[in-house]
Amino acid sequence: MALLSTARPDLPETASTAAQTRRRNRRSPLTSERRSVKISAWITVGVFGGFALLPVYWLLATSLTPRTSVFTYPPSIFPARPTFEAYRALTENAALFGYLRNSIIVSVVTALLSVVVSASMAYSFSKYRYRGRRSLMYLVLASQMFPQALLLVTLYAVFSAYGLLNTYSALVLSFTTFTLPLCVWMLKGFFDTIPNELIEAARVDGASPLRIYVTIVLPLAAPGIVAAGLFAFVRAWNDFIFALTLAGPDKQTLPPGLVNTFIGEAATAWPELMAASLVVSLPVAIAFIALQRFLVGGLTAGAVKG
Repeated sequence: MALLSTARPDLPETASTAAQTRRRNRRSPLTSERRSVKISAWITVGVFGGFALLPVYWLLATSLTPRTSVFTYPPSIFPARPTFEAYRALTENAALFGYLRNSIIVSVVTALLSVVVSASMAYSFSKYRYRGRRSLMYLVLASQMFPQALLLVTLYAVFSAYGLLNTYSALVLSFTTFTLPLCVWMLKGFFDTIPNELIEAARVDGASPLRIYVTIVLPLAAPGIVAAGLFAFVRAWNDFIFALTLAGPDKQTLPPGLVNTFIGEAATAWPELMAASLVVSLPVAIAFIALQRFLVGGLTAGAVKG
């Protein structure tokens, strides 16, 4: 009896352990599959992220490399003796601050003008019905088919005839010309998601079309407006060919300014050029990080209609 009493309590434990083992064996294939999928996803993200960040790392490494060691072979992963001489040279170059001022002025004005004009056009395409509306929409979209360099000679001749060369107006107007089509279609997709019943209710309450547009539609379209403005800002900030051709040394922006400053016929100051490129890209990166919530919402708002 004593032997039986000591043996029986082990039976339920053994049975439960066997049941847990069977359940674990049944779950293990699925669990291992999920784990492998998760690991594969992280590896894929890491590979593509590293590939995308490799140019940024190369900019940083080259900017910290002494000029005499830039062309050493094989190239080192990171400079053995990093130096900040390139960044110190940037602070001593007064012309770069002039290029920076020009870039800020032109980019901000281009973004504001693009948003104001494209929002009005997109609201008209989205909420009004009139003859020729669809043809005008496709005409705006078709303007993106022309290469920018193809219109450069025409724009140069027009601005020269009106005395606008070497002015901020020439750069702003040329940049806005090429940012409007995408901004219009981006905002149209966003305005399409705003219920027409909301606008009709405001009309019944006696609100004027301008008041409806300013106080109701624009606040609801804030994410799309931010996305369109950020696109126009980046387009104006990064442009090279129009800023080089339509503006003189006094009104040139950073892209042609950096080329004229650090790239010469005999040699190129690669550490200073890389340092300047890294510094001037920071405003755009900061803007994307600060406005990414609005940017994602603005870009995806027109994808699905309610």
